[in-house]
Amino acid sequence: MEEIYISTDIEADGPIPGEYSMLSLGSVALDEDGKILGKFYKKLKTLEHAKQHPQTIEFWNKNKKAYAEATSNPESPEKVMKEYSNWLEKISEKHNKELYFLAYPATWDFMFVSWYLIKFVKRYEKNHFLDVPFHHQGIDIRTFAMAHLKKPYSQSGTSAWPESLLKIEKPKDFLEHKAVDDALKQGLLFINLLKENKK
Repeated sequence: MEEIYISTDIEADGPIPGEYSMLSLGSVALDEDGKILGKFYKKLKTLEHAKQHPQTIEFWNKNKKAYAEATSNPESPEKVMKEYSNWLEKISEKHNKELYFLAYPATWDFMFVSWYLIKFVKRYEKNHFLDVPFHHQGIDIRTFAMAHLKKPYSQSGTSAWPESLLKIEKPKDFLEHKAVDDALKQGLLFINLLKENKK
Protein backbone atom coordinates (compact mmCIF):
# COMPACT_ATOMS: atom_id res chain seq x y z
CA MET A 1 0.00 0.00 0.00
CA GLU A 2 1.59 3.26 -1.14
CA GLU A 3 -1.16 5.84 -0.58
CA ILE A 4 -4.48 6.26 1.21
CA TYR A 5 -7.36 7.90 -0.61
CA ILE A 6 -10.00 9.70 1.42
CA SER A 7 -13.02 9.53 -0.86
CA THR A 8 -15.31 12.30 0.30
CA ASP A 9 -18.79 13.60 -0.40
CA ILE A 10 -20.59 16.49 1.23
CA GLU A 11 -24.17 17.68 1.08
CA ALA A 12 -25.01 21.36 1.45
CA ASP A 13 -27.84 23.87 1.21
CA GLY A 14 -26.06 26.33 -1.07
CA PRO A 15 -23.13 26.84 -3.46
CA ILE A 16 -20.40 28.17 -1.13
CA PRO A 17 -19.36 27.61 2.50
CA GLY A 18 -19.85 30.39 5.01
CA GLU A 19 -22.81 32.00 3.37
CA TYR A 20 -24.44 28.57 3.20
CA SER A 21 -23.96 25.42 5.26
CA MET A 22 -22.51 21.95 4.86
CA LEU A 23 -25.27 19.61 6.00
CA SER A 24 -23.42 16.30 6.04
CA LEU A 25 -19.91 14.95 5.56
CA GLY A 26 -19.00 11.43 4.53
CA SER A 27 -15.52 10.01 3.93
CA VAL A 28 -14.24 6.52 3.20
CA ALA A 29 -10.52 5.70 3.51
CA LEU A 30 -9.31 3.29 0.82
CA ASP A 31 -5.98 1.76 -0.05
CA GLU A 32 -4.85 1.16 -3.64
CA ASP A 33 -6.45 -2.29 -3.65
CA GLY A 34 -9.82 -0.91 -2.63
CA LYS A 35 -9.65 -2.16 0.96
CA ILE A 36 -11.78 -0.01 3.24
CA LEU A 37 -9.62 1.29 6.09
CA GLY A 38 -12.32 3.33 7.80
CA LYS A 39 -15.47 5.41 7.38
CA PHE A 40 -16.61 8.75 8.76
CA TYR A 41 -20.13 10.11 8.58
CA LYS A 42 -21.69 13.02 10.44
CA LYS A 43 -24.47 15.57 10.02
CA LEU A 44 -23.82 19.21 10.94
CA LYS A 45 -25.96 21.96 12.34
CA THR A 46 -26.38 24.87 9.95
CA LEU A 47 -24.17 27.92 10.40
CA GLU A 48 -25.49 30.82 12.40
CA HIS A 49 -26.82 33.58 10.12
CA ALA A 50 -26.35 31.38 7.03
CA LYS A 51 -28.93 31.21 4.26
CA GLN A 52 -30.44 28.49 2.10
CA HIS A 53 -30.13 28.86 -1.65
CA PRO A 54 -33.50 28.53 -3.46
CA GLN A 55 -32.03 26.44 -6.28
CA THR A 56 -30.44 24.02 -3.83
CA ILE A 57 -33.64 23.71 -1.81
CA GLU A 58 -35.49 23.02 -5.04
CA PHE A 59 -33.11 20.10 -5.56
CA TRP A 60 -33.71 18.85 -2.03
CA ASN A 61 -37.48 19.10 -2.49
CA LYS A 62 -37.07 16.50 -5.25
CA ASN A 63 -34.93 14.31 -2.98
CA LYS A 64 -36.80 14.48 0.32
CA LYS A 65 -35.63 11.13 1.69
CA ALA A 66 -32.00 12.07 1.13
CA TYR A 67 -32.61 15.52 2.66
CA ALA A 68 -34.17 13.97 5.74
CA GLU A 69 -31.12 11.73 6.07
CA ALA A 70 -28.67 14.62 5.55
CA THR A 71 -30.30 16.77 8.23
CA SER A 72 -31.27 14.26 10.94
CA ASN A 73 -29.56 14.47 14.34
CA PRO A 74 -27.04 17.18 13.41
CA GLU A 75 -24.12 18.07 15.67
CA SER A 76 -22.17 21.30 16.04
CA PRO A 77 -19.66 22.03 13.26
CA GLU A 78 -16.92 22.46 15.89
CA LYS A 79 -17.50 18.96 17.27
CA VAL A 80 -17.82 17.29 13.88
CA MET A 81 -14.73 18.87 12.34
CA LYS A 82 -12.55 18.13 15.38
CA GLU A 83 -13.70 14.50 15.25
CA TYR A 84 -13.03 14.42 11.51
CA SER A 85 -9.54 15.86 11.98
CA ASN A 86 -8.77 13.27 14.66
CA TRP A 87 -10.12 10.47 12.45
CA LEU A 88 -7.87 11.54 9.58
CA GLU A 89 -4.83 11.73 11.84
CA LYS A 90 -5.47 8.25 13.24
CA ILE A 91 -5.83 6.77 9.74
CA SER A 92 -2.56 8.38 8.64
CA GLU A 93 -0.64 7.41 11.79
CA LYS A 94 -1.92 3.82 11.87
CA HIS A 95 -0.82 3.12 8.31
CA ASN A 96 2.08 5.61 8.20
CA LYS A 97 0.92 6.91 4.84
CA GLU A 98 0.03 10.23 3.25
CA LEU A 99 -3.66 10.99 2.80
CA TYR A 100 -5.04 12.23 -0.51
CA PHE A 101 -8.44 13.86 -0.85
CA LEU A 102 -10.59 12.19 -3.50
CA ALA A 103 -13.91 13.40 -4.87
CA TYR A 104 -16.19 13.78 -7.88
CA PRO A 105 -15.89 16.70 -8.40
CA ALA A 106 -13.05 17.57 -6.04
CA THR A 107 -13.53 21.31 -6.55
CA TRP A 108 -16.96 21.18 -4.89
CA ASP A 109 -16.37 18.91 -1.91
CA PHE A 110 -12.87 20.14 -1.04
CA MET A 111 -14.08 23.74 -0.96
CA PHE A 112 -16.46 22.95 1.89
CA VAL A 113 -14.22 20.51 3.77
CA SER A 114 -11.20 22.82 3.70
CA TRP A 115 -13.24 25.86 4.79
CA TYR A 116 -14.86 24.00 7.66
CA LEU A 117 -11.58 22.52 8.89
CA ILE A 118 -9.81 25.87 8.93
CA LYS A 119 -12.84 27.63 10.43
CA PHE A 120 -13.59 25.18 13.23
CA VAL A 121 -10.27 23.46 14.06
CA LYS A 122 -8.22 26.30 15.51
CA ARG A 123 -4.76 24.84 14.96
CA TYR A 124 -5.35 24.81 11.19
CA GLU A 125 -6.33 28.46 11.21
CA LYS A 126 -2.82 29.35 12.41
CA ASN A 127 -0.96 27.44 9.69
CA HIS A 128 -3.39 26.01 7.15
CA PHE A 129 -0.82 25.37 4.40
CA LEU A 130 1.30 22.95 6.43
CA ASP A 131 -1.03 21.54 9.04
CA VAL A 132 -4.41 21.08 7.39
CA PRO A 133 -5.09 17.46 6.39
CA PHE A 134 -4.28 16.57 2.77
CA HIS A 135 -1.92 19.58 2.53
CA HIS A 136 -4.24 20.82 -0.24
CA GLN A 137 -3.50 17.68 -2.27
CA GLY A 138 -6.50 16.16 -4.01
CA ILE A 139 -7.61 14.01 -6.92
CA ASP A 140 -10.57 14.81 -9.12
CA ILE A 141 -11.92 11.47 -10.35
CA ARG A 142 -13.28 12.79 -13.63
CA THR A 143 -9.94 14.43 -14.47
CA PHE A 144 -8.19 11.12 -13.84
CA ALA A 145 -10.76 9.41 -16.07
CA MET A 146 -10.09 12.01 -18.77
CA ALA A 147 -6.39 11.10 -18.79
CA HIS A 148 -7.04 7.36 -18.70
CA LEU A 149 -9.75 7.34 -21.38
CA LYS A 150 -7.87 9.88 -23.52
CA LYS A 151 -11.05 11.88 -23.98
CA PRO A 152 -11.99 15.52 -23.36
CA TYR A 153 -13.22 16.32 -19.86
CA SER A 154 -16.74 16.85 -21.18
CA GLN A 155 -16.77 13.26 -22.44
CA SER A 156 -15.23 11.62 -19.38
CA GLY A 157 -18.19 11.33 -17.00
CA THR A 158 -19.14 7.89 -15.71
CA SER A 159 -21.72 7.53 -18.50
CA ALA A 160 -18.76 7.29 -20.90
CA TRP A 161 -16.86 4.68 -18.88
CA PRO A 162 -16.65 1.06 -20.07
CA GLU A 163 -19.11 -1.21 -18.28
CA SER A 164 -16.24 -3.09 -16.63
CA LEU A 165 -15.20 0.02 -14.71
CA LEU A 166 -18.69 0.56 -13.30
CA LYS A 167 -18.93 -2.78 -11.49
CA ILE A 168 -18.85 -2.15 -7.75
CA GLU A 169 -20.53 -3.64 -4.70
CA LYS A 170 -22.83 -1.12 -3.06
CA PRO A 171 -24.55 -1.54 0.33
CA LYS A 172 -28.05 -3.02 0.16
CA ASP A 173 -29.44 0.11 1.80
CA PHE A 174 -27.50 2.46 -0.51
CA LEU A 175 -29.10 5.91 -0.70
CA GLU A 176 -28.07 8.37 -3.37
CA HIS A 177 -27.05 11.74 -1.90
CA LYS A 178 -26.31 10.14 1.47
CA ALA A 179 -22.79 11.49 1.83
CA VAL A 180 -21.04 8.36 3.08
CA ASP A 181 -22.77 6.15 0.48
CA ASP A 182 -21.79 8.48 -2.36
CA ALA A 183 -18.24 8.63 -0.99
CA LEU A 184 -18.01 4.84 -1.02
CA LYS A 185 -19.47 4.56 -4.51
CA GLN A 186 -17.15 7.11 -6.10
CA GLY A 187 -14.16 5.73 -4.19
CA LEU A 188 -14.71 2.21 -5.51
CA LEU A 189 -15.20 3.56 -9.03
CA PHE A 190 -11.87 5.35 -8.70
CA ILE A 191 -10.16 2.15 -7.55
CA ASN A 192 -11.51 0.35 -10.65
CA LEU A 193 -10.08 3.12 -12.79
CA LEU A 194 -6.77 3.09 -10.92
CA LYS A 195 -6.35 -0.67 -11.33
CA GLU A 196 -7.18 -0.50 -15.03
CA ASN A 197 -4.73 2.35 -15.51
CA LYS A 198 -1.90 0.25 -14.02
CA LYS A 199 -2.31 -2.58 -16.54
